[in-house]
Order: sequence, then structure tokens, then C-alpha cells
Amino acid sequence: MEYITLAVGWIVFYASHTLLASLNIKRKFRLWMGAQYKWYRLIYSLLAAIFFLGLFVYAGSIEPNWVFMPSDGSTYFGYMLATLGTIIAVKSMKEISAGRFIGWLPHDDLREKDELIVNGWYSYVRHPLYLALILIFLGYFLYVPNLASLIHLLALLLYLPPGIYFEEKKLIAIYGEVYVDYQRNVPPILPRFKK
Repeated sequence: MEYITLAVGWIVFYASHTLLASLNIKRKFRLWMGAQYKWYRLIYSLLAAIFFLGLFVYAGSIEPNWVFMPSDGSTYFGYMLATLGTIIAVKSMKEISAGRFIGWLPHDDLREKDELIVNGWYSYVRHPLYLALILIFLGYFLYVPNLASLIHLLALLLYLPPGIYFEEKKLIAIYGEVYVDYQRNVPPILPRFKK
């Protein structure tokens, strides 16, 4: 039952992530919040962080059910993947205003369109932060190969296709043909390094 609760928690987390990032929901919140909408992103980020950490704390409270016993090799490989994922995330965030991304710098993202980022890691994949999360979650699973960490990884992998679909639908609505052209030339998750 605990593992079902954990899986449902991830479903709720990812569904709320997609729903609260949609343009229609944001427009409704802007009507409701008025001038305070500029804080929407910060409120969303704080709630998402609490929920995300809560899922890991809850998973840590479950008696481990091992998928396989960790070894030096799986531990080392897990560290390597998680480190690579962290490096990709950090390098990807260099292209983005972290203050705007998290919401520390209040702004109305429905009125102030950010420039489409297509350089750095964004020139290799359209969603480098998702790639980073896959590597981090896979690394975590290899480091702690129990059923809870497998659920973390599988929930992410199952979320990504619909999550990317809805996110890119929103990005096409914002950037139009510029984003469609970017889609044609840059893969979503798996990098295609240029010669």
C-alpha cells in the first residue's frame, strides 16, 4: 500500500506540474490574483519543492524492498550518472535567469515573454533539465536500488512523454514558428552532438 501511495503521489505531483504550468490555468490565476500574479511562479516553486521533498521523505520512511542488492559497481555508476545529471542541470540553468525561473524576481510571465533559449545545452536537447533529472533519478536508483527509488524513476519516465507534449504545445503557442523550427532541428531528450 505504501508503494501505491508513493506512485499516486508522483502522479499528483506531475499532473499538477503540467496543469499549473498551462497557459489557461495561468490566465485564470492572473484574473483571480490581479497584480499579485507576479508572485505566481514563486508560490508554485515553493509548493512544488515542498511536495517533491515530501515524496522523498515519505519514500525514505518505507521499509526498503530491494530490487537488487547494491554493489560497488552499481554505487559507483549511480554516482557517475547522478553527477553527470547535476552538471547538465547546472550548465543548463546558466542559460536561464534562475531568479525568474524560481520566481524570486517577480514578473508576469503572461505579459513578459522571455527570449527562447537555443544555446548551451539547449542546442543539444530541447529539455536538458529533464535529461538531467533522468540521469539523477537513474543514478539514485543504482545507488539505492529499492522499489521506492524505482518508482521515482518510472514515474518520471512515464510523465515525460505527456509532460513534454503539453509543455511544447504551450511553447508553440508562445513562440510560434520559431519554436516549431527549433523542434525540427533539436531532439527532445537524447542529445545529438553536432560535428
